[in-house]
Amino acid sequence: MDAKEFRQRGKEMVDYVADYIEGIEGRQVYPDVEPGYLRPLIPNTAPQEPETFEAIIKDVERIIMPGVTHWHSPYFFAYFPTASSYPAMLADMLCGAIGCIGFSWAASPACTELETVMMDWLGKMLQLPEAFLAGKAGGGGGVIQGSASEATLVALLAARTKAVRHLQATSPGLTQAMIMEKLVAYASDQAHSSVERAGLIGGVKLKAIPSDGKFVMRASALQEALERDKAEGLIPFFVVATLGTTSCCSFDNLLEVGPICHQESLWLHIDAAYAGSAFICPEFRPLLNGVEFADSFNFNPHKWLLVNFDCSAMWVKKRTDLTGAFKMDPTYLQHSHQDSGLITDYRHWQLPLGRRFRSLKMWFVFRLYGVKGLQAYIRKGSNKLNEALLEKINSARKIHLVPCHLRDQFVLRFAICSRTVESDHVRFAWEHIQGLATELLRA
Repeated sequence: MDAKEFRQRGKEMVDYVADYIEGIEGRQVYPDVEPGYLRPLIPNTAPQEPETFEAIIKDVERIIMPGVTHWHSPYFFAYFPTASSYPAMLADMLCGAIGCIGFSWAASPACTELETVMMDWLGKMLQLPEAFLAGKAGGGGGVIQGSASEATLVALLAARTKAVRHLQATSPGLTQAMIMEKLVAYASDQAHSSVERAGLIGGVKLKAIPSDGKFVMRASALQEALERDKAEGLIPFFVVATLGTTSCCSFDNLLEVGPICHQESLWLHIDAAYAGSAFICPEFRPLLNGVEFADSFNFNPHKWLLVNFDCSAMWVKKRTDLTGAFKMDPTYLQHSHQDSGLITDYRHWQLPLGRRFRSLKMWFVFRLYGVKGLQAYIRKGSNKLNEALLEKINSARKIHLVPCHLRDQFVLRFAICSRTVESDHVRFAWEHIQGLATELLRA
């Protein structure tokens, strides 16, 4: 394929993708296939001669689409949301075209510097404490990881290294193996399974703190576990607090847990993978109060902030905590600016060496939506939109609602009024509201 054909096929692919997104509601959300369905549909070996682009696209519909679970279908309610937007898709195209492997500043200066700035932009949207921002010469900063699972593991490994070195400095006779067998990490019993997996990979004990009646990790339960383990000669070193648990979106009590971690010199990592996007809205920002006690904080713009996978935002207060754990500088990766103090070599902030130009997706999305546009997306509608929906509902005269104002929010009230109301009536009303809302959003 030369540049001329690429221009043609590229335009065709954009049309195909746009048609797919616009028509996704008409596709069956969950595939009706059995394991192994695909192998009989394709040859056992790669073709010896080139095939046509038309044949490939035809086979996408014949072979691939029947086995696709359509995550962006309006009927997909499983797992968690995964963000998608046309600006992010366009940025991914450009990322693929540039094709840099941004393991160091020298490998592609724009790749490194745009990421640093975009993470500061996003940190400011969240009103993170200044310590988490890179600025021009800050001690903290942000990095784009592949997933929240990866961010948790990176934080745990950095915390483990920090704890081991501190203990060896104060007690030179201790070996790493002696310390490792006593290290203990903690998380709520509602924490994501990736936290347990991080403990497994990191080779440390991970203990689940029983949550309360609202599925929240509280200070009392954490303190009890810490005292019990210290009495047994174990060494607590790491705590994960979850803001928006997978099962029920409960929030661990940061304002209680944070001070304990500070007093006990425990690394506090905050996992806000899904809920974190909401914190760009001032009315939801109080849910992040207590972040000032954290050593690291992570959430996924690729879940709810219109940035396509993969883009997991992670901040640390002290970048040296990461570079101290992961830094290795073979001669072939060194460059003349690495000790200037003005740039970041992100290979020291993550598990892989290579990395893609993922900050382009953030740059495109943030500029084409703006903070207000992203906030409106999180809120899923404005007062004017809700007023228009109420007008459509009452004009149709199939059901009747009245509104109210909750501070500055125009809210539609749904009250069960009649003695004879049954579940079928409520279901009909809900489907009617959904239908009118969908019409309004498409207009």
